Amino acid sequence: MTTAKDIMHPGAEWIPAHETLDRAAQRMRELNVGALPIADENERLCGILTDRDIVVGCVAMGHDPARVTCGDMAKGTPRWIDAGADVNEVLEEMQGHQIRRLPVIENKRLVGMISEADLARQLSDDQLKAFCESVYAPS
Repeated sequence: MTTAKDIMHPGAEWIPAHETLDRAAQRMRELNVGALPIADENERLCGILTDRDIVVGCVAMGHDPARVTCGDMAKGTPRWIDAGADVNEVLEEMQGHQIRRLPVIENKRLVGMISEADLARQLSDDQLKAFCESVYAPS
């Protein structure tokens, strides 16, 4: 059985909710990633910040990324998957919520992220096609 831990990109890092978006953008550049899970003061997942969130939700709105926090951008219920979950559960979670990145949690700790690129390396052509059709379909 292929698990979330088998396909994830290990070494994901939190960005604290109190951190500013300019610092988050710098961290994304340093890590060469397009998204960071947002952690509250108890290191619990409270959202995911994407590079697009920074551009569209802050900069394009005329806000200063040095004054807006990651927590300000956290919206909705964050989705995650247990490290031991089967790849089919990963697909159900991502397809069902039309999300492109999924934090992987083990023993209440962030251990990795699953992205579209990770799925592309692991899925069959048919599985990948179904994923793309459901995630990129208009809601």
